[in-house]
Amino acid sequence: MPDHWEIRMFATEPPAARPLTLDRRMLLRSTAIGAGLVAMPLSAAAPQRGFSHGVASGEPGADSMLLWTRFVADQPVDLTWEIAPGMDFARVVASGSASASPDTDWCVRASATGLEPGRWYYYRFVAPDGGMSMTGRTRTLPVGPVERWRMATFSCSNIGFGWFNAYAHAAERDEFDLLLHLGDYYYEYPKGTYPDADAFQPGRVLAPEHEAVTLSDYRLRHADYRADPDLQRLLQLYPIVMVWDDHETANDSWEGGAENHQPDTEGPWDRRKSAALTAYREWLPVSDADWAQYEIGDLATLFRLETRLDARSQQFRLEDVLKGKTTPEAMMAALTAFRDDAYRDPSREMLGRDQLAWLADGMKASKDARKPWQVLVQQVIMGHLVTPAGFADALPAGVPDYVRQRVQAGALAAQAGLPLNFDAWDGYPAARDRVLEAALSADADLVVLAGDSHNAWAFDLDRAGERVGVEFAGHSVTSPGFESYLGSIAPKDVAGALVGANPQLRWAETARRGYMAVELTPERATSEYRFLSDVRQRGTALAGTHRVATRPGLRRLEDA
Repeated sequence: MPDHWEIRMFATEPPAARPLTLDRRMLLRSTAIGAGLVAMPLSAAAPQRGFSHGVASGEPGADSMLLWTRFVADQPVDLTWEIAPGMDFARVVASGSASASPDTDWCVRASATGLEPGRWYYYRFVAPDGGMSMTGRTRTLPVGPVERWRMATFSCSNIGFGWFNAYAHAAERDEFDLLLHLGDYYYEYPKGTYPDADAFQPGRVLAPEHEAVTLSDYRLRHADYRADPDLQRLLQLYPIVMVWDDHETANDSWEGGAENHQPDTEGPWDRRKSAALTAYREWLPVSDADWAQYEIGDLATLFRLETRLDARSQQFRLEDVLKGKTTPEAMMAALTAFRDDAYRDPSREMLGRDQLAWLADGMKASKDARKPWQVLVQQVIMGHLVTPAGFADALPAGVPDYVRQRVQAGALAAQAGLPLNFDAWDGYPAARDRVLEAALSADADLVVLAGDSHNAWAFDLDRAGERVGVEFAGHSVTSPGFESYLGSIAPKDVAGALVGANPQLRWAETARRGYMAVELTPERATSEYRFLSDVRQRGTALAGTHRVATRPGLRRLEDA
């Protein structure tokens, strides 16, 4: 169902901030490297010449990096790229050429190899006339012993709802090794739809104003987001690993379509999906591989998963299960029959056979190499969530009818043992069970990272009572969560009901935007949930933080 209809749930007020035990290495301040960012326009509707959207890097390896920029010209042109250990580029250690062409919307991707592991580098692009891009900074993955690895982890950044203050805060803190974006990097909706016209943040610009459907639409939407100065600054400073979720194509997408795709008016789904992924790979420093793994020395393996477009079965909808049922008895009978049959269908997929086999082999190899952590970098919540009993009764009088109906349906579903959100792993119990079984077979210490829900969660994961690992599920950069529907109910009361109704759920936060700072060490995996004070005004003040952690072999959460 569309994000603007979904019921999102979360947890208690965060305690006072406690600093993470983090080194600040090779710190760059907002002087020479970012001098051009402040003047960058917020809309890409008007074409720019030359280097138009900054620089970025991604897909890091121990000796390689993918570099990105955009250069607009009158005709295709070859750019030179350079990498150096010093910002003065006195010793260039890798260089090459790459073409800027209208065939790729003037976007340039260049693969740099032959680099040293675990090292910070600077990079830039040079035009034939000697003009230079801004200078970027990046870091290769380490080899051998690693004492600490820090990742700023984001999801759900809708430009219409406010400012990307989470990006600005992470750039300002300058304490990370890698960025992770877990999906919904942008939203495909037209202006006036999520957010509606009244909620659209003054000072923000959406291009195109109609829904993104064609290749040119998706390209322009990327350009619009990429012109944001805080996003540009962040991607200038760190390499990134990204996964797409649904809004990079269309809401609630699956292998064969999407809730927000109408073939009769918007054409074949495969054409739209291809257009969206083409623009995504042009405009971002991402590889063409739908899934991949990244080795963090002897500390961890990151597994970037694809759960949306390759193999996912179509989502179930409670509306379909309850259609035509007018009495509570008939509704419960329909839900029970659904729970015992279609809901548990073992053929329903999230990853597909090939990706699951790759993940199972990778977790086993990582564990055989004695790495403490096996980390899933993926889109949607894996922990189990049901609507708390009596939650529908707490809805205030002014809640829209569609919200009330969906909460009531969720409460009824919970009585039948059915989950809150069928678009998450909860909607695919057999597929989730296969992943958890593979983790147990590998003896993995699983850390699952998730976005999508717009709110902050921390779960213990188990399979039939056997501990498997933990989940750090992050809140959104700007997209509103449960507070937008139930603002009159105290977040601590919502959280208390949710934690009480869901044994796997250890903690949640219902009302704030921000990002996760995830830290891995040989002794602990920690997530610090950082909550920005506001997204309606630009600023990096924090309203609070909350930390949870686990230890190797523990496979459950403890206070950090």
